[in-house]
Amino acid sequence: MAQNEAVDVVLVGAGIMSATLAVLLKELDPALRLEVVEAMDSGAAESSNPWNNAGTGHAGLCELNYTPQAADGSVDIKKAVHINTQFEVSKQFWAYLIRKGAFGTPKAFINPVPHLSYVSGDKGVAFLKKRFESLKPHHAFAEMEYTEDNALLKQWMPLMMPGRDPNEHLAATRVQNGTDVNFGALTNKLLGYLGQTDGSEVKYSKKVTGLRRNTGGWEVDIKDVNSGATRQVNARFVFLGAGGAALPLLQASGVEEGKGFGGFPVSGQWLRCDNPEVVNRHQAKVYSQAAVGSPPMSVPHLDTRVVEGKKSLLFGPYAGFTTKFLKHGSLMDLPLSVRMSNIGPMLAVARDNMDLTRYLVNEVRQSMEQRLASLRKFYPEAKAEDWRLEVAGQRVQIIKKDPKKGGVLQFGTELVAAKDGSLAALLGASPGASVTVSIMLELIERCFPEQYASAWAGKLAEIFPAREKALAADAELYQRVNAQSNQALELVEPASDSGERYA
Repeated sequence: MAQNEAVDVVLVGAGIMSATLAVLLKELDPALRLEVVEAMDSGAAESSNPWNNAGTGHAGLCELNYTPQAADGSVDIKKAVHINTQFEVSKQFWAYLIRKGAFGTPKAFINPVPHLSYVSGDKGVAFLKKRFESLKPHHAFAEMEYTEDNALLKQWMPLMMPGRDPNEHLAATRVQNGTDVNFGALTNKLLGYLGQTDGSEVKYSKKVTGLRRNTGGWEVDIKDVNSGATRQVNARFVFLGAGGAALPLLQASGVEEGKGFGGFPVSGQWLRCDNPEVVNRHQAKVYSQAAVGSPPMSVPHLDTRVVEGKKSLLFGPYAGFTTKFLKHGSLMDLPLSVRMSNIGPMLAVARDNMDLTRYLVNEVRQSMEQRLASLRKFYPEAKAEDWRLEVAGQRVQIIKKDPKKGGVLQFGTELVAAKDGSLAALLGASPGASVTVSIMLELIERCFPEQYASAWAGKLAEIFPAREKALAADAELYQRVNAQSNQALELVEPASDSGERYA
């Protein structure tokens, strides 16, 4: 593109967020001119990389922190239902692209893997049973099974049961139709598909160094990280989907809506096993409860991963702390993000989260033997020689203003959009990747309200037969749309009668 060439949309970062939004926008308006700008030399190099995340298709099936228990013993399932239906919306989009025939095989990025929740001890078992009784009546969780029977647990978790005290009180739930998602492969499929459309460019080794408002939207400064050459692009809309780098860019934009936000970076590590003798004995994603006083990010899980057709196991996460906002970032990222507008919330969070600080310090100081001891609570017969440490991606948790506390630390994702809809940024972490499509649809509704409600409505209805609220409320609709998506994504055996597959 020439100096100061105008485009409709600039998307910063070539991860799952930007790739999803770019493809969605091109499906809705093929005439849009788009440019994706990525500082690394490939797509999905940070949080979307398969080894930088657990790859769980988060659907509320096994994540116990999505179903909090109240003081009266009741279990709140609203968040689990919402995340489940959001994931179903993601599946509809992927299924639509598969049906178009230009997206290759779904096996390259999504595979069926059962989702299990596992607990031990009387208190944990009582909670899991109550959770099961609360979720099971909802149609999104109708296939969930529960057991405290050790013989059945050995069938569900053959790797995890040998070597245990036979008197240990255990329970588990299982949902067979869970998934493992390689978000790196999915991202690169989206970027590859995007690159084939007219008016779209994906540019690597290019870093956004400045953002300034102009009469038509934004002037974006872009630097070639290899040659140092710079250029400017005028864009009507800018999306900051650069993971941990989104916060500094949001601050650089100067939009009022971005003031007061801070970031708390947390690094992650996993234990990884590639030994086929071990891997083949565990076909599941098994989540348990975080230790008392530990943050939601510490929920331990033993996961089957499918990356490039090869299965591995991941256990963790083990948290750590660094001042980098990206795995390949700078140690100055955190100090340079401090502003007059966010120093209050950041100090308030530091004051109110000493337990988190202590937790992170203890995690950093752990030896390999201590990490293996945590693994052996899941897999008692784990051998040290089968496992190695894998450094995961950075997660920048959101710090935001709070009228009562001054500032709060938020574990989740937040979409921040300028009032005029000309710029938006996505901040935060899990369950981001799994619910990307829903988040990007919210962005489109907020930043392109007129097109969303009129010109794009028909195409949106074609891509998405049902959105979250309808899926949560209507059992027959949920089951029909779920079956259609699963068929297209090859998560079930092919239907014998294809005449009504997409009816």
